Amino acid sequence: MASNAGQDSSTQNNEFAKLSWRERIAYGAGDFAQNLIFGTIGSMLLFYLTTVYGISAAAGATVFLVVRWINVFWDPWVGAYVDRSAVTKIGKYRPFLLKFGVPLTILSALLFLPIQAVRGNVIYAFVAYMLTAMVYSLVNIPYGALNASLTRDNQEVSTLSTVRMTEANIGNLLVYTFLPLFVQIASPDKQLKDIGLFGIKLHLGNYSSPHAGGAYFLVMSIYMVIGFCMLLFTYFGVKERVLPTEQETDSVKYSDLWTELKNNKPLQVLGLFFLVGFTFMFFGNTVWPFYTQYNIVTQNGWLQLT
Repeated sequence: MASNAGQDSSTQNNEFAKLSWRERIAYGAGDFAQNLIFGTIGSMLLFYLTTVYGISAAAGATVFLVVRWINVFWDPWVGAYVDRSAVTKIGKYRPFLLKFGVPLTILSALLFLPIQAVRGNVIYAFVAYMLTAMVYSLVNIPYGALNASLTRDNQEVSTLSTVRMTEANIGNLLVYTFLPLFVQIASPDKQLKDIGLFGIKLHLGNYSSPHAGGAYFLVMSIYMVIGFCMLLFTYFGVKERVLPTEQETDSVKYSDLWTELKNNKPLQVLGLFFLVGFTFMFFGNTVWPFYTQYNIVTQNGWLQLT
C-alpha cells in the first residue's frame, strides 16, 4: 500500500521500518487498556446486574444475548466504516482511539452507576450495555487494524503480536485476579479475612451485597481511567507508516465482507473457529464470578483468591 498524499512528510517513512521498544510497548498498551476496560465488563457485569443491581438472571442473560446479536451486524459495518475513513495528518486508525476512547471510558463506568433511581431497571442496563458495546467496536476494530499500518516487516509484526499478548495478559491478571479483591476492599460490611494468598489478611466487604454498588463504581471508574491513559499512550506512542491510497479507500463496500465470506471457504473455516473460540471464552469469563462466589468461598461466605 502506498502512503497517502494527504499525510505530512513526517509519516511517509520506510514501510519496512524497525520499531523501537517504546513503540512496541505503546502499541501493546492498547490491548492492555481494552482488557482493563471491556474485560471488566465481560467478566463482572452479569454478576453485578444479578446480585447488586437487582435484576433476574434471565433478564441479564437476555440483555447480553440481544446486545451480542446487535454486534453481529454492527461490527462488520464498523469495519467498513473504518476502512472507508480518510487518511489524516495523524493517521487513519489512531484518531478512533482518541475520538471514541473518551465515550467508551464514560459509558463503561456508567454501567455500574450506583443510583437508586436506575437500580433494577432492565431498560437502563440494556441501553447502557448496548451503547458501550457499540462504542467499544469503534475502538477495538481500528486498534486491530493499527498493527498492519505500523510496519510491513514480518519480524516486527511477530514481535508486535508477542508484546501485545503479553500486555493483554497483564490486563487480564488485573481483571480476573485483583478486581474482585479491590471491590471487596471497597465494599461495606468489612471483616478481617484471609484472602487465601500467603496468609495475608485484609478487611474485606461483601461484593455481592446490594449495598456494594458504590464499591463497584469506584473500582470500575479507576480501571476505566487507567485504561484510557493506556489508550492515550498508544495514540501518542505509535506512528502509522503503511496506509491505503485514496482509491483503495473509496473502493471499500459494506457488502464486500458478505461476498467474500460467501465465496471464500478458508475464511468461513476461520470465522467458524473464531465464533466457537470466542463463544467459549465469553462464556467462561461470564460464568467464573458465579462459580467462585458459590463454590470457592470460605466458611463465612467471603470470596478468597485461590
